[in-house]
Amino acid sequence: MGDTSGTGVAFTRDPSTGENRLYGEYLINAQGEDVVAGVRTPQHIDTLKDVMPEVYEQFVGIAKTLEDHYRDMQDMEYTIERGKLYMLQTRNGKRTAAAALKIAVDLVNEGMITREEAIMKVEPRQLDALLHPQFDPQALKAATPIAKGLPASPGAACGQVYFTAKETAAAAQAGQKVVLVRTETSPEDIEGMNHAQGILTCRGGMTSHAAVVARGMGTCCVAGCSEVHIDEEAKTMTVGETVFHEGDFISIDGSTGNVYGSAIATVDADVSGDFATIMEWADAVRRLKVRTNADNPHDAAVAVKFGAEGIGLTRTEHMFFAADRIAAVREMILASTESQRRIALNKILPMQKGDFKGIYQVMGERPVTIRYLDPPLHEFLPSKNMTAEIEAIAKELETTPEAIIAKIDALHEFNPMMGHRGCRLSVTYPEIAEMQTQAVIEAAIEVTQETGHVIHPEIMIPLVGDVKELAYVRRIVDETAHRVMKEKQVKLDYRVGTMIEIPRAAVTADEIATEAQFFSFGTNDLTQMTYGFSRDDAGKFLDAYYQKKIFDFDPFAHLDQNGVGKLVEMAVKLGRQTRPEIKLGICGEHGGDQSSVIFCHNVGLDYVSCSPFRVPIARLAAAHAAILEKQAKQKKKK
Repeated sequence: MGDTSGTGVAFTRDPSTGENRLYGEYLINAQGEDVVAGVRTPQHIDTLKDVMPEVYEQFVGIAKTLEDHYRDMQDMEYTIERGKLYMLQTRNGKRTAAAALKIAVDLVNEGMITREEAIMKVEPRQLDALLHPQFDPQALKAATPIAKGLPASPGAACGQVYFTAKETAAAAQAGQKVVLVRTETSPEDIEGMNHAQGILTCRGGMTSHAAVVARGMGTCCVAGCSEVHIDEEAKTMTVGETVFHEGDFISIDGSTGNVYGSAIATVDADVSGDFATIMEWADAVRRLKVRTNADNPHDAAVAVKFGAEGIGLTRTEHMFFAADRIAAVREMILASTESQRRIALNKILPMQKGDFKGIYQVMGERPVTIRYLDPPLHEFLPSKNMTAEIEAIAKELETTPEAIIAKIDALHEFNPMMGHRGCRLSVTYPEIAEMQTQAVIEAAIEVTQETGHVIHPEIMIPLVGDVKELAYVRRIVDETAHRVMKEKQVKLDYRVGTMIEIPRAAVTADEIATEAQFFSFGTNDLTQMTYGFSRDDAGKFLDAYYQKKIFDFDPFAHLDQNGVGKLVEMAVKLGRQTRPEIKLGICGEHGGDQSSVIFCHNVGLDYVSCSPFRVPIARLAAAHAAILEKQAKQKKKK
């Protein structure tokens, strides 16, 4: 309708930064859809004051009125017809994570909302974007994805492709930035994962080994990317018609699952002071404690920086794969007698004790829960086709390659997830539990004496299904702990508990609580066991379940409250019947998921434990849970 008419979209605050200024665009002589369709380049709203000063001043006044009324940043659509302003629509505006924090804090400082209202305006999952490197926005615009997998661990990574953990570590130590590309990862890949900028796997889901470990490290990971095909012998990766050789650059986005066939610049995330302010307010209202899953002093220190109040899970098997101790671990596995196993375990003992001391020193008097050896022993041995490695091990241990292959065959299991692992290892080889107990207790005593901090270890026995299993292993733990304390002439408080990760443990929790001083729900395995799904393989068919509306979400990413959740509730109730003071937590990946944290609050758990980079998410989600509970009670009173 001419140059005195137009249309536009504006926000009362900058949706990217949260800055308190009008942000928007308009087009003269245009209709509403023209702005979003991009058929013409719009003008910034600031220039409207020069084109139509009266309309601009009126718009500024209305924008303030709307924001004051709704007490939030507004996203407004408007039109101007022959010099007259019409407001078409307003709604609470979408915003980036950084903007959400700034707007929430500013609205409190301006007296518009309360601190609790500010906490509820920030979605916990939004915080992920503030904690990891991201791609440079301009560089990303010029790039096109070549494949897409599952966004398993957020952040962005760019580096040269390497296909084994050993080569990844060597390249990184030589100063290269590396992306580790594997069909799937296993605990033996931990050294390479430690050195990688990012991890890309062809198989596996959101709670596969690669995904879980990467999230714990804060490392970018794209999992289950079936479009990628690896030829390990040729050291190539093929996507469509394109072949990538060892040393070629790729980039991966763990927030979207996109894979790019070139180098894309990354930028470090910038966490502003508003982040700390919101966290402080959240901590003041939450009841649920937040711990972390950490296997080394570095991860523990990162978690403490993000506000972790303890460690809910230290996976001791990750310590066994370090280059300086894997030989002793293999010697222990290949031993044919108990005395030979003890000789090997005595070599591992000082290393394991050193690991625990490092973690205790970082955590101070915060609680530390240490899970005893969990995976099946075959995972520590090479595959049968790794001839050179088998020959090297045979030479080092003064045995034959044939003897090692025979042991690999003997340890082979058709279903390792449900095989000879967890507490079953300690039942079969009690000397393993003895060594780990000695390491835990001696480390705690020494750190207490060296630092003055009183260390209270929590020993967690995994995969218990029957109270007699726990009673047997606990007896070994107690006898060893008392022997060490007597030798050192020191008394030390420690706890022994178990992971509830087998359905039978949940339904007999009243019996298990007679031996367990704490429960930690291992909801990764509890979900596997309850559904009968393998978390590493379920990604192959779950998409069909979502498309056909059988599932609304991945049960390994968000806790299945209707099924697995009922087992958790049952175990909580039964455990407290037997032992009212029992400490209850969760250490599965669900511990960092917003809806799952709220569920944990509602069923009365004492803490959640999650990977270090998800600690702020859990802290905010726990605050949301407390506020929602308070609001529900107030509503009920009315």
